[in-house]
Amino acid sequence: MAAAARRAFSFLLFRSKSKSLENFVADPWSMRRSLSFCSSGSKPISGGKTARDSLEFVQWHNGGGLYHRTALIEHSVRIGIGAIVHEEAIVGADVNIGSGSIVGPSVSVGQSTTIGYNAVLSNCSVGQSCVIHNGVCIGQDGFGFFVDDDGNMMKKPQMLYVKIGDHVEIGANTCIDRGSWRDTVVGDYTKIDNLVQIGHNVIIGKCCMLCGQVGIAGSVTMGDYCTLGGRVAVKDHCAISSKVRVAGNSFVTKDIPVPGDYGGCPAMPIHQWRREIASIRRLCNSSHQRSG
Repeated sequence: MAAAARRAFSFLLFRSKSKSLENFVADPWSMRRSLSFCSSGSKPISGGKTARDSLEFVQWHNGGGLYHRTALIEHSVRIGIGAIVHEEAIVGADVNIGSGSIVGPSVSVGQSTTIGYNAVLSNCSVGQSCVIHNGVCIGQDGFGFFVDDDGNMMKKPQMLYVKIGDHVEIGANTCIDRGSWRDTVVGDYTKIDNLVQIGHNVIIGKCCMLCGQVGIAGSVTMGDYCTLGGRVAVKDHCAISSKVRVAGNSFVTKDIPVPGDYGGCPAMPIHQWRREIASIRRLCNSSHQRSG
């Protein structure tokens, strides 16, 4: 008796699977729509709407990403699958937002800007014709703390914004912090390499170049046409004149008021640094000769 019941159950299960396959062959798009609905996690609510609709997010017609109904988006924009544009954001014409990227509330993005995959933009404005590569984070809180009367480490308010100019390129996994007492600013035509850290309240002029792994501490002011080589570090509250070039692996510990080339740790005029390196080399060579 039990064997007969098992055979009957197997037959009914086979018929059910066959019926589902026939439905898919007859109307595959309806089956895909139902699968898409299930995978999105949306549940029907009153009036035939979904939970996603109740949050005022809808799917964009070009790319499959989501946008909030209060966002202002030009028709030519592409929002990749998995990307989200939040409330009151403004996105200009011909912007391309890569999959997984987030454009936060009230963020503005200028026309013809390209945003790569998994970038996060918050508390910022981005100019026209910019390129923001994969994994960039703009507008998060800066690293600012103080010790209260009880000896506890407390967070300083980080309430201001980041302003990115026109034709700026920002390399992969670069982070730019929002301001605390003034906006963080990156000037027009500035180019930033991968893995660069720009602290809160930093002002960078136009047409600057920041090579890979540069670290700029908070409240630094940098003029126009500056170049920082790879892994240059800049101490907080330093002011760097326009048309300054700093050699790779250098450490800027004080203001640089005069244009020119600098290098070393601490950074100094490049000719002085080279003379010091040559003197140290001669001293080492003479010491080896005497010991030999």
